[in-house]
Amino acid sequence: MPRGRRRPPGLEKEGGTEGGSGAVLSSSFLLTRQRVCPPSCHGGLGTEVCSGSVLASYLRDKATEGPCNSPKPGMLDFVKKAKWDAWNSLGSLSQDNARQEYTKLVSSLISAESAGRKKDTSPGESGHGGYETLIVTTDNNITKIMFNRPEKKNAINHKMYREIINALQEAAKDDSTIAVFTGNGDYYTSGNDLNNFSNVQPSEMKKMAKDAAELLKEFVGSFIDFPKPLIAVVNGPAVGISVTLLGLFDVVYASDRATFHTPFSQLGQSPEGCSSYLFPKIMGSAKANEILLFNKKLTASEACALGLVNEVFPDSTFQKEVWARLKAYASLPKNSLAVSKQLLRNIEKEKLHAVNSQECEVLTERWLSDECLNALVTFFQRKSKL
Repeated sequence: MPRGRRRPPGLEKEGGTEGGSGAVLSSSFLLTRQRVCPPSCHGGLGTEVCSGSVLASYLRDKATEGPCNSPKPGMLDFVKKAKWDAWNSLGSLSQDNARQEYTKLVSSLISAESAGRKKDTSPGESGHGGYETLIVTTDNNITKIMFNRPEKKNAINHKMYREIINALQEAAKDDSTIAVFTGNGDYYTSGNDLNNFSNVQPSEMKKMAKDAAELLKEFVGSFIDFPKPLIAVVNGPAVGISVTLLGLFDVVYASDRATFHTPFSQLGQSPEGCSSYLFPKIMGSAKANEILLFNKKLTASEACALGLVNEVFPDSTFQKEVWARLKAYASLPKNSLAVSKQLLRNIEKEKLHAVNSQECEVLTERWLSDECLNALVTFFQRKSKL
C-alpha cells in the first residue's frame, strides 16, 4: 500500500545550522566541544553532552576550582568520561579567562532559551498548558503536537514520552478533527535520548529495562488506539522511534531535506513501534530488511518511493503548502473521518498491540545484553574521536 508521490522540485531549500550556544569562545573551549560531541553528532550522547548548559559547567569548574584534579572515570562510564575529558582539556585556560568565558556563555544561553521558547499564537489558536517538552495547540480544528527540545534535536527523553501520551489522550477527547505531529527547529526528532539510560547503577539495570519497556509499550499503544486521523509533518531529519512510528500514522508529509534513519543493530538494539510488522507490509520484506536490519538511511524521496511517506515538498514551500492542505482536511465532517479510520484500522488493532508487546519484550532483553552495552560504548567512543 504505497503512500508516495514526489513533488517536482521548487525553489532551492533553505539551509539550517545545527544547535549551538552562539557564544564566542576561546580555541581551548571550542576544542573541548569537539571532543565531547563532534559536529557530525546527530543525537544520542550528543543531545545531552554537547548542550550549552553542560559545557558551561566545565567552564564554571575551571573558573572556580582550576585544573581538573578528580580521578578519571572508568572506560565504560562513557558519559562521565566524556565530561572528565572535556574539563581536563581546558587545562591551558586560566581561571580568569574561564570566568569571562563562563559569563559570556551563560548570558548567551539565557538569550537562546528565551528566544527558543517564544512562540507566536495566532488569534484563533489556543495553547494547552502544562507541557515542558512539547508545544500543544488547537486551531482550525487541528491539534498540533510539536516536539520542543530543539537544542537537543528534539530527542525524546522520559518526560517527553509521558507528555506525548498525555497529549494524545487529550487530543482524542477534544473538539479537533485531526491531530498533527511536527518538530520545532531543524529536526523532526532525533529519536530516543540515549541519556535515558545513563547513570544507571548495575543493580538497577533490570528495573530500568522493565520500566523503560513498560513506558514504550504504553507510548506506542497510544498511537495504535488514537481514534482520529493522525498526520506527521516531518520538517527535518527523523531517527529511531520517530521513524518506526510512521507506519501508525494515517498520512505522512515530508520536507525534501528530511531523512529517515533507524540505527538499531548499530546500537545492539531491535525495532519497535510495530515496524517489524508494518514496514514489510508497507514496502516489502527486502526493503524493510535494509532499513531495520542494516541501518539504511533514507532520503525523503526514497521514503516516498517506498510508501512510508505520502508526499515530499520543497523545503522552501513546505509549511505553507502542507498547512493549507491540513486546514482543508480539518474542515471535513469529524465523525465521518473518525468512523472511516476505525474501519481501516480496527481490523488490525489487536495484531498491532500483540506486535508492540513482543517488540518491547525483545528490547528488554537487548537493553540488558552485553552486546548492546558494547555497541553503545563503541558508538560513543567513535563519535568522541571524530
